[in-house]
Amino acid sequence: MSTFESLNLSPEILADIRRAGFEAPTPIQAQAIPPALTGGDVIGCAQTGTGKTAAFAIPIIERLAGSAGLRALVLAPTRELALQIQECFDGLGAGRRVSAATVIGGEAMGPQVEALRRRPAVLVATPGRLLDHLERGNVSLGTIRILVLDEADRMLDMGFAPQIERILKHVPLDRQTLCFSATMPPEMERLVRGHLVRPVRVQVGPASRPVDKVSQVLYPLHRDEKTPLLLSLLRGGRGKVLVFTRTKHRADRLARAVGDAGHRVARLHADRSQSERRRALDGFRAGQYRVLVATDIAARGIDVIDISHVINYDLPATPEDYIHRIGRTARAEASGLASSFAAPEEGDQLRAIERHLGQPLRRERARAR
Repeated sequence: MSTFESLNLSPEILADIRRAGFEAPTPIQAQAIPPALTGGDVIGCAQTGTGKTAAFAIPIIERLAGSAGLRALVLAPTRELALQIQECFDGLGAGRRVSAATVIGGEAMGPQVEALRRRPAVLVATPGRLLDHLERGNVSLGTIRILVLDEADRMLDMGFAPQIERILKHVPLDRQTLCFSATMPPEMERLVRGHLVRPVRVQVGPASRPVDKVSQVLYPLHRDEKTPLLLSLLRGGRGKVLVFTRTKHRADRLARAVGDAGHRVARLHADRSQSERRRALDGFRAGQYRVLVATDIAARGIDVIDISHVINYDLPATPEDYIHRIGRTARAEASGLASSFAAPEEGDQLRAIERHLGQPLRRERARAR
């Protein structure tokens, strides 16, 4: 088994890695860090929950130590993911004195402008807000040496391709590009061919399949049976539970029902303010809330290592969204459970998911206790 010491890292970052509680590199970290340290382009493709953030943060910190001014840009699809990337840089960059700042939508521009004026080494951003700052002249990307596209497939799914192309026009061609993703659809291949130079491809496991340690079960039922079954599963289980719904309205309604049943619950969706979303996610991570009810906006933005159960109250629109949802459990080598509720009108989504998996989901009879 490889160790962080075997990756030729500096004593300073090794000390921060130990303080962060990392014992040994995950497979994606062990394979992606060495080529990234050399300055070459890298494509890292791996299942969710495998440690991709540290796989690019560690080589960036090592390469930028001692540099002045903005040198690295990390693009992420959601606010939550951007904030978690910031936390990773804060934890691992202290010893090498590599600072990071984050610009995301939903927060005031003023504090972000002040953070940019402090000339961080790393800028973590969502595409829309970064373009706002570029158009206002608040930031220049002409000194960028390293570009990261994190959860690149999700950014394409969310329609960010035109914004990414506009941003790339501001970034020097003479740069290192690191592209990390859970899947590699054709749109991703086109992006890679257009913007990466002879990249090293690192793939750990079947990138479009769920993590191996997730037990998956399906409950065929009628729509009016979903809430009673959910409350029954919450009563009979332990640990943190993440519940996915298709709409913001349903998330609000379901969170009220869960709270009325006596469970500590928070909501996460696009109509919540950024401060409300941050409080919900921080409270869920800290154990203040046992249940988090969320729409798909959170599927790529939640990195909580001890979620024991993901429940698909509504089946997602695509098999890829199913993979990203259930990847919120069984993180950091842990095991987890993913339960999906399927009403008759969701038959098309179910068939698509099972075709993608290459096998049927294990059926259980819905019994609300």
